[in-house]
Amino acid sequence: MRKRLVALLSAALLVVGLAGRSPVLAVEYEFPPGSTGFHTYLEMAAEVKKAAETHPTIVERFSIGKSWIGRELWAVKISDNVASDESEPEVLFDGLHHGDEHMSLEMTLAILKWLTTGYGSDSKITGLVNSREIYIVFAMNPDGATYDIRGRTYHNWRKNLQPTPGSSYVGTDLNRNYDYRWGCCGGSSSNPASSRYRGPSRFSAPETRALRNFVDSRVIAGRQQIRTAISFHTSGRLVMWPYGYTYVDIPADMTTTDHRTFVAMAKVMAASNGYKPEQASDLYISSGTSRDWLYGRHHIFSFTFELLPNGQAYAPDEAIPGETGRNRGAILYAIDLADCPYRAIGEPVRRCKVVAGSR
Repeated sequence: MRKRLVALLSAALLVVGLAGRSPVLAVEYEFPPGSTGFHTYLEMAAEVKKAAETHPTIVERFSIGKSWIGRELWAVKISDNVASDESEPEVLFDGLHHGDEHMSLEMTLAILKWLTTGYGSDSKITGLVNSREIYIVFAMNPDGATYDIRGRTYHNWRKNLQPTPGSSYVGTDLNRNYDYRWGCCGGSSSNPASSRYRGPSRFSAPETRALRNFVDSRVIAGRQQIRTAISFHTSGRLVMWPYGYTYVDIPADMTTTDHRTFVAMAKVMAASNGYKPEQASDLYISSGTSRDWLYGRHHIFSFTFELLPNGQAYAPDEAIPGETGRNRGAILYAIDLADCPYRAIGEPVRRCKVVAGSR
């Protein structure tokens, strides 16, 4: 009875606009029947903690920051000398930018499982873990994801739970809140009522600031260590490269060499997972995304994977193994290419620094 009252009060606070941070808003919910195989925030946190405890020599757990409510944004680093910051190519994966895209969290957890269970028994995985530093941010929007399943039913809740100043509406679309081409070109909204509300300013959401700060911290001696990145979303079974803010294939802020590399990498990954490769704007214009920001600001070869068939917002839990498993080859390819993404177009590793410097 008490749990039900807390849940009702939480929902009431959201309706009136989340006037302040309240512990009651941290209430947890279970998934609807038929979807209980998906991980709640607490279940995810427990699984990540267990992985770090079970594989301490290759997994280091940490938080990149907190959500608006105060949930930790859990992440791991996976590498052979995990406690050391070695001069190795780095890779970044993230999930759950949008609260209603629960399969994206399952994708990040699947990567964690493949790398930990495969280390020492799978020669390819062992080689990659030994020669890369791999970062996984599991749930960028744990508040929105938790709120999306309140009452054990789905609510199509996309945004975070941050109050909007001067408005009774709640939430910012995290994947429209990054500062690269923020609000420039359509694909986001200035209306707080919109599910694609970009926020009152660039990086106004604590969750996007947390990822920004982490990625910024990987600039060592003036060079970004993260070379490849994939952000997981739903739906459409797509492999998308930048940019989303423009229909132009090669705008002024992208080189021809980089464009060729993006296309080549996307085609290889799509051939592996059966998805469709395309420029992000081929789906629709989107500005202020993490993908565009990672490339536009940091020159990281960043992609968006849209999981699940087109138009399928939610899936039964029985779909998890198939939908995540089909991406295994593409994920390992992205990790492998982190030493030199230009290998996708035939450039030798020794020329990567020269080509990268041309941008």
